[in-house]
Amino acid sequence: MFTFKGGVYPPERKTHTRDGTIADAFPSTKRVTIPVTMGGFPNECTVSVGDRVLKGQVIAASEKYMSVPVHASITGTVVQIAPHAAADGAQVPCVTIESDGSDETAYMDPLDPFTCDPKDALERIRLAGIVGMGGASFPTYVKLSPPDGIKIEYVIINASECEPYLTVDYHTVKESCKKMIDGLAAEMHILGARGIVAIENNKLDLINVINDAIAETNHTNDMEIKIVKTKYPQGGEKNLITAILKREVPAGGLPAHVGCVVSNVCTACAISDAFRLGKPLIERAFTVSGGACENPANIRVPIGTLVEDLIGDVIRVKDGELVQILSGGPMMGVASADASFPVVKGTSGVLFLTKKEIYIGEEELCLGCGKCIPPCPMRLSPVMMARSLKANDYDAAVKFGLKDCIECGSCAYVCPAHVRLVHRFKLGKSVVKARAAKKNAAGKAAGGK
Repeated sequence: MFTFKGGVYPPERKTHTRDGTIADAFPSTKRVTIPVTMGGFPNECTVSVGDRVLKGQVIAASEKYMSVPVHASITGTVVQIAPHAAADGAQVPCVTIESDGSDETAYMDPLDPFTCDPKDALERIRLAGIVGMGGASFPTYVKLSPPDGIKIEYVIINASECEPYLTVDYHTVKESCKKMIDGLAAEMHILGARGIVAIENNKLDLINVINDAIAETNHTNDMEIKIVKTKYPQGGEKNLITAILKREVPAGGLPAHVGCVVSNVCTACAISDAFRLGKPLIERAFTVSGGACENPANIRVPIGTLVEDLIGDVIRVKDGELVQILSGGPMMGVASADASFPVVKGTSGVLFLTKKEIYIGEEELCLGCGKCIPPCPMRLSPVMMARSLKANDYDAAVKFGLKDCIECGSCAYVCPAHVRLVHRFKLGKSVVKARAAKKNAAGKAAGGK
């Protein structure tokens, strides 16, 4: 059993959604509101109000590197193109489509990932609009295109799912394991690498399922399972690499710099669909849970489904108990003012939480106790970062590891003074980034003179 130094052990709270299967659902309004950009370089809308679009048709795209297109997730008519609130409250350009009840699709032709040219395989993944579905939404075709001179030795499927409440990856492996292994094999073929499936030791019932899928697809010689300790944030890609391979991603570096690529379970399945069915990434499975949810479950909906359009028919919320709605897990999720936000490619969960579940106490002055240091999975010094930021000494904060913070919340979880450490680090990073951009712009201007 593999692990890393640091981390915390929050209550798992997965029992309510561990049984059952992923159920398909559809918004009660028969409408979806799809953000024009869901990872990568910003896209431009390619459709107009009044256009009839088919499921799988491109509705937004860009020719810029790091961009991935966005597709219609239902067949119907474009009824609105306007900003709409995302889960974090930001207003983002969206295309609203109203279903006409048709099953017509505009999928691509199937493509064999093992006989086509690797460049064509990467282009298929890009055209399918696939991004990391673990939350970061980084364009997958870019991740599978390492810099010149870098050899990728391993593709790791991250099936650890360490966030409390969430079980969508667990169910995806259980129900679609052969598809996941097929997607992993496609990534391995593109990179000429071996494959590893990493699961936490609270999911040991998946071992036989995974081994059977590996054997059925004839990959027993180049794929293996690694069991990692149930701990948060075991699913962080840098922590996973350290645990499994004892390699440390350098400060400011990427997994590719230590010969690895890490993919989410759902991302691998989307890759398989893109090749075998020609299907773009147009639907998303996620966990619905929390103490204020009457019927916790895992559901699959068209991308762009507004969560509020699922309440009543699909999701039942307990009267008078809901205090907070989170998009994602409780450790790294984003709090939303209401349920009017759309499900996007990176949505892994929607939690309806009670006061008891979100209580973290009133913020007090930092005690300087240092309890935040041992659980930091990146081996940073959160207390010194926080002190530096409070003194507006951003250079010192960077020296103590601000840029390498993965915002996992382990430090805030153990802080006896309830200091909002992650909030401070996010603000600090934005200031450091703005200062660097200003300095870069000034340098270019001086060079132009």
